Parts: sequence; C-alpha cells; structure tokens
Amino acid sequence: MFRNYLKIAFRTLRKNRTHTLINIVGLSVAFGTGILLFLTASFELSYDKFHANADQIFRLNFLSSNRDGTPEKGSTMPYPISPNLKAEFPEIEGVTRWFDRSASVRRNNQTYTKDVRMADADFLHMFSFPMLKGNARTAMSSLSDIVISERMAKDIFGKEDPIGKPLQLRMNGNWQTFNVTGVISEAPKNSSISYDALIRSENSADYQEYKDRWNHGNHDVYVKLKAGTDPQTLQRRTQAFMDKYFASDIKERKEQGYPTNELGFQRSLLLQPMLTVHFDTETTNGAGISRTYVFTLLLVGLFILAIACINFINLTIAQSLSRAREVGVRKSLGAKRSQLFGQIWGETVLLCFVALLIGLGIAYGLMPVFNRLFRSQLTIADFLTPSVLLVTALGFLLITLVAGGYPSWFVTRFNAVEVLKGRVKVSRPGLLRNSLIITQFTIACLLIVCTVIVRQQINYLQHKPVGLDKEQVVSIPVSNELNGSEALKTMRDRLANQPNIVAVSGSGVNIGAGLDGSSSQTVYGFMYGKRDISCDWLRVDTDYLKTMGIKLLQGRDFSAAYGTDSSTNVLITQSMAKRLGETNPVGKFIKPDNKQFQIVGVVSDFNLYSLRQEANPIVLQMQSSYPIQYVLVRVNPKNLTQAMETIKSTWKTVAPKQEFIGSFLDENTERWYKRELRLSNIFSSAAAIAIILSCMGLFAIALLTIQQRTKEIGVRKVLGASVFSIVSLLSRDFMKLVVAAILIASPIAWYAMDKWLQDFAYKIDIQWWVFAVAGLLAIVIALLTVSYQSIKAALMNPVKSLRSE
Repeated sequence: MFRNYLKIAFRTLRKNRTHTLINIVGLSVAFGTGILLFLTASFELSYDKFHANADQIFRLNFLSSNRDGTPEKGSTMPYPISPNLKAEFPEIEGVTRWFDRSASVRRNNQTYTKDVRMADADFLHMFSFPMLKGNARTAMSSLSDIVISERMAKDIFGKEDPIGKPLQLRMNGNWQTFNVTGVISEAPKNSSISYDALIRSENSADYQEYKDRWNHGNHDVYVKLKAGTDPQTLQRRTQAFMDKYFASDIKERKEQGYPTNELGFQRSLLLQPMLTVHFDTETTNGAGISRTYVFTLLLVGLFILAIACINFINLTIAQSLSRAREVGVRKSLGAKRSQLFGQIWGETVLLCFVALLIGLGIAYGLMPVFNRLFRSQLTIADFLTPSVLLVTALGFLLITLVAGGYPSWFVTRFNAVEVLKGRVKVSRPGLLRNSLIITQFTIACLLIVCTVIVRQQINYLQHKPVGLDKEQVVSIPVSNELNGSEALKTMRDRLANQPNIVAVSGSGVNIGAGLDGSSSQTVYGFMYGKRDISCDWLRVDTDYLKTMGIKLLQGRDFSAAYGTDSSTNVLITQSMAKRLGETNPVGKFIKPDNKQFQIVGVVSDFNLYSLRQEANPIVLQMQSSYPIQYVLVRVNPKNLTQAMETIKSTWKTVAPKQEFIGSFLDENTERWYKRELRLSNIFSSAAAIAIILSCMGLFAIALLTIQQRTKEIGVRKVLGASVFSIVSLLSRDFMKLVVAAILIASPIAWYAMDKWLQDFAYKIDIQWWVFAVAGLLAIVIALLTVSYQSIKAALMNPVKSLRSE
C-alpha cells in the first residue's frame, strides 16, 4: 500500500509541474536561508554557556545617573575593589580582575604578537577553561608566572614541553622574563573572554601607583558566587560597601545636585550575569552584539519560512477542486478520511524532504559567502551537532504539519456525493487565502521599509561631518614591541622631504576601527570650581591638528619650541571650554587626577568615537607617560597609490619584523558601522527573498484563478470587453490585498525602526516617502506578476475558451 501511495504522490507532483516547482524552489530557499540564519543566531545565543557554573559568574558594573536623570553604567573598576569584596563578602567564592591587553612575546630572538591578558589567580578555577598542563591552584601564584594557551604553546615551543621554560614579554617599555607554569585549553569561539596567555594583574604598569586608589579604574572585574547565593540579595548588601569606600565621590555628587539612580542611591554596584556580557553594548562602546540583532536573524528566518509555507498552503487549497474529484472517487470506493489525509499529507512530506535536501545543499554552498557578508563563523561541523540535527528534524516535522496539515484536512472534508455531482466549487477566493497573501506582502513591505531606513541611517553616519578631515590620512598601528614616540620621530624624519607627504603626527587613539581591531578610551572626571567635569583624555603629538584637519580657535597649537607642551600644557575642544564655563579658557588651569595642566589652546569639536554615542569634550595632551599607539600620515590626494607605497617602504625600515597594517581613516570610520551594515545586508537579502517567494506564490495563485475563470473571460470578450478592462478586473482583487498589506506593514515598520534609531545619539528622521516608495514598489512588482497571466488570458480567443468549457 505504501508503495502505491508513493507512486500516486509522484504522479500528482509530476502532473502539476509548475506548482511543484514553485513549492520546491520556495521551500528550498526558505530552508537554506532559515538554516543559516538560525545557526548564526544559535551561535550568538550560546555565548559563555559552556562554563559549568555560568549562572554563578557575574561582571561588576557601576550604576549612577547623569544630570538629566538618565542612567549611566560603567564596567571600569578600581584596583582595590577586588580584594576588599572578597574579604568582606564570604558568599563570594572567587574574584578576578580582567585586562583585555596584547603584548609582544620573545623566545630565542623570535618575536610573536599575542593576546597576553592580565588576571588574578582565581581566574583559573572560576571559568571552565581546562588546564592541560600544570596546577590551576598554583599556576599564577607568582608575578613572574605565565599560563599559555595550547595554540601558543605549539606556535612557540612546537613539540617541546613548555612547563618551566622562560618567555620574555615586552612590558612597560622593557623586556621582562616570565616562566611558563601551565598550559590552558583554547577559549571556545563562543566565549566573550579570549586569550593567548595569562599573567598576574599586578604586572600592570600603573598598579603600584593606583593599587589603593578608589577613584581610578582601568579594568573589568568578574566574581563567582558560592552555590545557593542569591545575587539580588548580595547586590543589595553591596550598597553599604559602596557608601563606605566611595563616600567622597557620593558626597561630591550630592553637592553637585546629581539625581539618584534607579535604585535610589548616588552610586550602586550591579552584578551583571556572565551570560549577558556578550550582548552588552552600553558599557563596551558598542563592541557587544545587541540581542536585537540576534532576534532579528531569528525573525527574518521565520518570516521567510512563513512565506514559503503560505505559498504551499495557498497553492494546495487553490488546487482543491481537482483533488476534490479524486477524493470523491476514493471515498465512493471505500477509502477512509484518515487514509486520504495520510495520502495527501505524505505528498507534502515527500516534497518538503526534497526541498530540505536541496536547502541543506544551498546552505552549505552559500556558507562562505554568508560568513563573509554577516561576519559569521559557521563551519560544516555546526551542521552536524546532535542539537542542530534534532532541531532540524523537529522543525521539518512542524513545517510539514503546518504547510500540509490544513490543506490535507481541507481537501478530505469534501462530501463524496456532492463532489461527484459536480456541486463543489472553490473558484472564488476565501478569507484564508486572502489573509495569507496579505501576510506575505506585509512581511515583504516591512523588510523593504527596514532596508531603506537602515541604509539611510548608515549613509547619514558615514557622511555626517565629524569635525576633522578623515580623507587622505593613513593610520599605522604601532606594536607593543616598538616605542611609539621613537617610531613616530623616525617616520617624521624619513618622510620629511617626500613630496607626497603633507604632515606626520601620532596619537594614542585611532579614529575608526583600524585593521588591528583594537580600541581604547581614557576618561577623566574632576572638579573645576564647583563644576563636575568629565572628558576624554587624548594623547597626541605635534602637528596633530594639521594632520587631522582640526581648526584652532583660540591660543596656539603644540610646538616643539615649548618644552612644557610635553608635560603640563594641554589643548581642549570647544565643548570642553563650554563645560568649564569659560569663554576664553586659554591660560586657565585644570587638575585631573590631582595633576595641574595649563590650557594653551582651544580647537573645534570633533568626534573621536562612533556617532552612536554623543561626543564627549576632549583634552589633548602630549605627556610621554601615555604611549603613541598610532602614527598618522596625511598624504597628497593627487597620488594616493605612490604615497601609500612610500609609507609602506619607510615603515619597513622602522619595523622590519612587523606587518604593515596601515589603513585610511575614511575606511576605518566606515568599519565603525559594520554592525549596521550587517543588519542592512540581512534586511535587503531577506526583502529580496521575501518578494521573490511572494511573487512566485502570487503568480501561481493568479494562474489558477484565471484558469478557473476562463469561461467568464470568454463571455466578457464576446460581449465587447476590452483587454484593459479584463486585465483590470483580474488584477483588482490582488491589488486590494497588496494595498492592505502596505497599510498594515507601515505602522509596524515605523515603530520598529523608531525603536532601533533610539540607540544612536545622531540619527535621521523617518520620512513619509519611505513608506510610499516601499508600497509603490510592492504594488508594481505584484502588478507585473499578475498582469502577465491576466494579459495572456485577455488575449485568448474567446471561442477557444468557451469551447474548452
């Protein structure tokens, strides 16, 4: 019997080739796209879940309020908070500082650039990173101990046992010797903590100076609670701790009139669950992945699958008249309804299974392109995990039930007697079919609007003036192996007489996201009179204003002729002068971190960081204690290629062992918005797929509808109806559905995009014409889809159509 059912299924699918092809193509594309999107979302949602006690690990955050009452969070902690927390709260099992740093490593005159992180000894037993060699309890007991990853052990030591072997690290401008005391496994891809090596946090350059200071922070802190500890209860108990150690800061905030935070205090300590750190964009300057992005992947995947299922349901129901006759004959011969349901649903399973196999092939074939476009890290191994295979099987079963269950029930419920008498008609569209078509085009219109608005916002961010001229400026990262100031001086001397070079300077912070992938920010808070000041602290060198195209408004620029410029003089931006309350601040003094600096000039405001956040006032200084991390070179725009070659060859003489990874600042600033570009790529790709699948379904429905109205069209033509009137008649019903979809999609899209834009300090206004363009595009596409069959039917010889009836 099963063989007979299978044979009938193949005959039915072959008989309706057009509809079978549309269903297979639609479902294949939907399956392939859905698999890629779901796997990516699943990977992002799995971050840090591999830790055995992930629910007991928390990152510390400070919570306070800005002057306008909005919450202000920060994860940067002072050195003494870690030991004091562990000493005063017995429910804390472990505490570790975490410095996200890199360093140069040397062995046998061979130098390597590695991610050497600084942490505390508790790190090794707080997190589930297995120790492969060495003892986790003692491996970081000494300041000269270093624990290296398995990959770093292979890179540096090969097959040699690294335990007890010395390594040299360039720390604080000097080479220091460390002894390898352990080998730790690699951090998984879905870990928010990554490393090549670990050393004690006390090796930090400023540790001795700030180890007892509560007003200086430069690292993250993670805590692990003992089993059974309620984090909310512990968090409430830490308020007394905050009031004790931050009393002076809290007093100053009260005197300045700052409002309390949402918990009712001036400053509070928050325990942020480890499982949410990967999704934190607030305390990481936008470096985290927003949950909105992840859920957008899931939603888009569901949208595309929904459209393919809608096509399948509509086509199956539209073909119900021909299947009704078959059902009537089978029922009259004694077939049970359950048997008929199984037969028709089995056809769905067969078709969906073929589509799933093709979809898996599509997903595998597009995986490299998908990874490149959406910055994913999918591999073939991700497809073969038991959880993915189980979810795929359950999803497949659910889709076959949804897509095939209702049509099968709908067809098998016909009365056999009525069908055989020819009294069953399903020629007019029903509420379900219309609702499903509206749903399809609502999704398509929604994705079109989102694509346009995201593209507009990206274009706005990329072209908004940022207060400096980022064109024709090359940024060259300086490795930890080099002294930045010496490298800058050498570059300046060797490029001095080059006709293609306009100016050379240096900075501690890159503009945009450079090829080295690093980012840093130094913020100082201090009192100026009775004003509470917070500003970015930027290390620069002479000719910075000339190199970056920043205007000098008052006073003078830094100059090598003034010896105090490299120690006690600073430049400030216009907004900093305004925050100080000074119309002419030149000659005035500021005292951040209890050190006195004199203002010698005021420059125009510029954005040092992404336009997602509002620009802070900036203080520019030349203190040698802050290293030069980037060499900046402005080149002549007339010969960019030759200028870049000159810079490359010169840099090779300065750093012969270092790879040249210089990049233009305008390219760096575009990389600021790679997350938005990924979102735009998702929306535009999904919109294209949604429109294509919707049009395929609309085409098939129009074809079936016109076939069922062949006699009506013939009669109208005989009575004198024009081709235009017939096309209008046949298209009108479908256009009503598309217009309804536009009206439904527009407010939903406006609300979603308005919420998304709230994440940006600088954003566009949503314009009405975006919805008009999206709607017009949907109408034109739908009209073209339907009109092809409508015109073909209207041009048919009425005699032939009436004779065929």
